[in-house]
Amino acid sequence: MSQEKTVRLTETVKAGGCASKLSPAILDAVLGKLSQPANPRVLVGFDKADDAGVYQLTPDLAVVQTVDFFTPVVDDPYTFGQVAATNALSDVYAMGGKPISALAMVCFPEQEDIAILERIMAGGLSKMIEAGCAVVGGHSIRDTEIKFGYAVTGTIDPRRVLTNSAARAGDVLVFTKALGTGVISTAVKRGAAQEEWVAGAIRSMTTLNKLASEICLKYEVHSLTDVTGFGLIGHAREMALGSDVSLELQASALPLLPGALECVAGGFIPGGLHNNRNFASGCVGADAGVPEDLQTVLYDPQTAGGLLVSVAAAAADALVEDLRGAGIAAARIGKVVPRTHPLIHVTA
Repeated sequence: MSQEKTVRLTETVKAGGCASKLSPAILDAVLGKLSQPANPRVLVGFDKADDAGVYQLTPDLAVVQTVDFFTPVVDDPYTFGQVAATNALSDVYAMGGKPISALAMVCFPEQEDIAILERIMAGGLSKMIEAGCAVVGGHSIRDTEIKFGYAVTGTIDPRRVLTNSAARAGDVLVFTKALGTGVISTAVKRGAAQEEWVAGAIRSMTTLNKLASEICLKYEVHSLTDVTGFGLIGHAREMALGSDVSLELQASALPLLPGALECVAGGFIPGGLHNNRNFASGCVGADAGVPEDLQTVLYDPQTAGGLLVSVAAAAADALVEDLRGAGIAAARIGKVVPRTHPLIHVTA
């Protein structure tokens, strides 16, 4: 029987997790030039820059489809599989859907110990089982870097699709996880992360957005998106543009993972963070009292991040109370205002 080698997965790749994704500037330039024939059954397509696609089957049923895979963001194979599955499932939850089936995608070096692959896939399966999502197959290729993830299909009521482009002026912004997985993962890669930081990041990245999504569906939520590779600012920008509104974020209210600011101060900045900032900073204004290190975290690429919720002001307190009562560290982080300049304003 093959014995798993002691190997730090993050040392085998150039960038880990959602920080390994293409720059948003590249995607924006390419996707903006693509078009396809109108299809009345496509309720949400790639032109919307949303979390997943939605295709209507019947008046009462639509499917949600998404795909997500990336390089290791943690060193332990089993945990990496869990993180990859949590991240892939999140796009379905961010639309208000229920994941039902998934196809695994594997890129693995031919010479590497297959016991590592076994542990990665076992970790992913554990989260799929927790989500009630059946893994029905997959695809694998030889690659010099390890990559893993899933294509996930879910179901949704076509009359209750939560998009990232329906926020309304007067709404309250709620966020369901803490920020900082990107900078902490970079510290892990460089062997400089404290155990407390790593433990907090892993807890966040392996917590499904299932319960948070289900709770959101009980309230007057107008818009919903998960915060992943483009960082909080990148995904907030998409919500603001799609909804033709502006957003105000309160810096002091933003939940941060233990070690996030220390990682920024230590220079553990992933390349994806620089890409996000270069792309989106032109639409952001910050008060003089907002610390620079905190502004940096706003662009941090998150892996399996939380849900950014635009909810009617009258329902905001009840939603936050319900989320917190379920053990979700939800926080009010700002509000939606009529369209103005800058698109996103960060207050102290």
